[in-house]
Parts: sequence; C-alpha cells; structure tokens
Amino acid sequence: MFAITGITGNVGGEVARNLLAAKQHVRGVARDVGKCGAWAQRGCEVVAADINDAAALTAAFRGAEGVFVLVPPNFDPSPDFREARVIAETLRRALEAARPSRIVYLSTIGAQAMQPNLLTQHTIIERVLGDLPVPITFLRPGWFMENSSWDLAPATSSGVIPSFLQPLDKPVPMVATADIGRVAAALLCETWNGRRVVELEGPHRVTPDEIAATFARLLGRPVKMEAVPRETWGTLFLSQGTKNPTPRIQMLDGFNEGWIEFERGEVGSRKGSVALETVLRSLIERAGKA
Repeated sequence: MFAITGITGNVGGEVARNLLAAKQHVRGVARDVGKCGAWAQRGCEVVAADINDAAALTAAFRGAEGVFVLVPPNFDPSPDFREARVIAETLRRALEAARPSRIVYLSTIGAQAMQPNLLTQHTIIERVLGDLPVPITFLRPGWFMENSSWDLAPATSSGVIPSFLQPLDKPVPMVATADIGRVAAALLCETWNGRRVVELEGPHRVTPDEIAATFARLLGRPVKMEAVPRETWGTLFLSQGTKNPTPRIQMLDGFNEGWIEFERGEVGSRKGSVALETVLRSLIERAGKA
C-alpha cells in the first residue's frame, strides 16, 4: 500500500493515478476527505490528516510500503521560515513513528542553494528528513509548466503576459506535473538505501518567449511577453497582499541569475516527455470548460 499526501492536488493526483494504473493499493491522505469522493470511487482508501498533525500523519503512514510527501505551498512565509521548520519536525516525528519502507519527498530545484529564497522551505525540510532511518528520495523538479495557468488570462485578454522570469530569451528548467507524478510513482516502487536526490525537468528548457509563442499558436492571436521591471516587484507584491515579498523576489533572482539550478546541472537531471504545448493546450481547454 502506498500513502499519498496531497491526493486532491495536481501532483498528488498524478502519483495516485499512476499507482492505480500499476494495480497498486493507494491510501489518499487529505486534510478534507470530503474532496476525495472520486478517489474513493476508484478504490482508494482515504484518510484525514493535516500536515501539522503528527498523530494523524503517523496513522495515515503506518503500514505503508511507500509514502509520497507533498507539503502545501506557502508563498508568503515568515522571514525565519518558521512554518517550514514546524512542518519538518512534524513530518519527522510521524515518519519515525510510522516507519514506512521508503519515502519520496517532493522537493524542488535549487534546494541545495545556500542563498535564502522562497525555496529555502524545502532546504529546511530536506535537512530535517535527510537522516531518517528510512530510505528517502528527494525528488527535485524544475519550474512547473502549469504555473503558466496565471499567464492564460492576460494572453487571452490583452495578448501581453507580464514576466518575472528574465531575460525573456533565457531558458528555464521546467517540467509538467504529469511527468512529476509518473516519476514519483516509479520511484515509490523502487528499492534503495539511505538518502538520494533525483532531479527532473521536461524534454528541453523553456524561455518566457517560447511560452508566449506557444500561447499565440494555440490561441490563434498575437501574444508576447513583457518583462516586469525588477525595481517594481516589492511594491507590486505588497499591493497584492504579500506581507513578506523578499523570499519570492530572491527566488526569482535565483532563476534569473542562474544560482537556482540543479545540483548536478542539466546533464545530471532526468528528462520528462510532456511538452510545453501539451500543458498549455490542456490549460486552455480546461478554462474553456469552466
């Protein structure tokens, strides 16, 4: 049996679908099991557990052959990242008590970076979980292609997409959630010893300009990227309700300056098969059905 946290989300759902297709038993772990009806109908066991509840997580993980751990995103953390530190200790207590056969933790590209930034939350959790007495894989994917869901509205309405990734012709390591789910499910079914890191990106690196050109082709209208001036980011993020914009700004700087990168570089990463066009077409189709 495999316990999957975040089963109601894109990545967790993809992991579960791949395991079910492989005839594996899946236990879906969610804060609100009321959202898991479709998974129960597909034969999944569903249990309730909050990421901050060690006792509930222990019960959810106990008896599992493998556990997929996905923590909820926090785009506005405290300056000292205390939320991530609390989650890390809670996860450690639960995993130590439950002792699954192996763990796959969804981390991120750049988790090894020394400079503080939004992704430091995963750096903290990796450090706390890294010496568990259970085999653990830190799956570090690139920038999610599905982040372009935020680009669809401006692409459709004005044909101008504001970009924080700069310069606009700089290739960025990106990957589709379908590839992440497929690889995570495969890793859960493997056996290994100790701690390991698996880095994952798509078939090729993607520039912001390529995203705009792909939207233009799919929408049948002109679309272009427009760089958002760096000096306006802080004020803009504050106006959007962010209390502590610095980590997000630092993360974007990391991608733009190149110090958020895979630990082993592009040559050391696994390559997915899902193309950017496939992801953007799906985003457009789903928006049309909404």
